[in-house]
Amino acid sequence: MDTRKNLYFYYKKDEDLIKKLEPLFEFIKQKGFEIVENSEDANIIISVGGDGEFLQAVRHSYFRQDCLYLGIKQQDEAGLYCDFDIDHYDSMVESMEDNSLEVRRFPIIDVTINGESTFHCLNEAAVRSAIIKTIVIDVFIDDNHFERFRGDGLIVATPTGSTGYNKSIAGAVIDPKLPCFQVSEIASLNNNRYRTLGSSFVLNEDRKLRLEIIQDGNDYPIIGLDNEAYSIRNIHSLTIQLSDKRIKTVKLKNNSFWDRVQRTFL
Repeated sequence: MDTRKNLYFYYKKDEDLIKKLEPLFEFIKQKGFEIVENSEDANIIISVGGDGEFLQAVRHSYFRQDCLYLGIKQQDEAGLYCDFDIDHYDSMVESMEDNSLEVRRFPIIDVTINGESTFHCLNEAAVRSAIIKTIVIDVFIDDNHFERFRGDGLIVATPTGSTGYNKSIAGAVIDPKLPCFQVSEIASLNNNRYRTLGSSFVLNEDRKLRLEIIQDGNDYPIIGLDNEAYSIRNIHSLTIQLSDKRIKTVKLKNNSFWDRVQRTFL
């Protein structure tokens, strides 16, 4: 960690937050670190503002593979990605100095829309109906037809994303050390005429998932990539695979993913 001295901060330009950050910035400079203006010049990218801001920091810096990401949260913010508290920033800087930070690697998924544009996701990709009508999706696993889904939509979550939107619809919480991704249903329609699996399922790292949108009037679904919604017209298919890339984050010793899950939910 001692060779990583260039820091970039990603945060909302809120006056109250800026005032809170001023002592941190001064403390960091006194310790020999440099705050850079562009994320591409940094070897540590620090988000301030909880998990939502962490996801934005990763996305807006293009899922860099050659740097570390670090999250700081305020007291009332969710922080499964964030090890540090803004009111105790001295412990963060001290940890960076004495090498008590550990590197962990989180899986991400690649989402290709219509066989053309590919996007990365650290949390999840969701496809949902944009109108008051069920969306119909043919689900393929490794190019083999698995089921025809009818309902509000589907969520494809990474292991770290399994604690967010995915968990809220009764999906499983997955250890991020497992290289896999999970598919969960949003309000599936199950009766004597229509049938889906009715539960989440988990795919191994070498699996390929393809979702074919049936063009029955629900032709402009909402696509959610992490915490951003995209309005993309004429979506016919989404192909989703586990990426060979990993997001490198830092954590304090004795503060594992499951420690955070316990603090957050139990």
